[in-house]
Amino acid sequence: MFHRPFSSRRHLASYLGLAPTPYASGDQQRDQGISKAGNKPARTLLVEIAWVWMRHQPGSALTTWYRARYAQNGARSRKVGVVALARKLAIALWHFVEHGVVPSGAVLNAR
Repeated sequence: MFHRPFSSRRHLASYLGLAPTPYASGDQQRDQGISKAGNKPARTLLVEIAWVWMRHQPGSALTTWYRARYAQNGARSRKVGVVALARKLAIALWHFVEHGVVPSGAVLNAR
């Protein structure tokens, strides 16, 4: 069984390559999007899990947040938004695994 401990949500996001990448030039500072330096297979899987999460957890706070912010703005916005959702979902699932905190509004099935 593979288990890698992370001391904070930032370390988790960095490992996955879902941490924001800053750009600074002179007086300008802005985020360029996410870093691509992390674990690519894990990042790809997490984005797929985010799409599945929205389908199977429609009442969760994460799905509600995504739909309110990205669902009405076109296909490109939805693709950008699902990466943001993937990062939030990674942190929520990390809290679930480490501390037993179920993501807000999620429904667990006992099978």
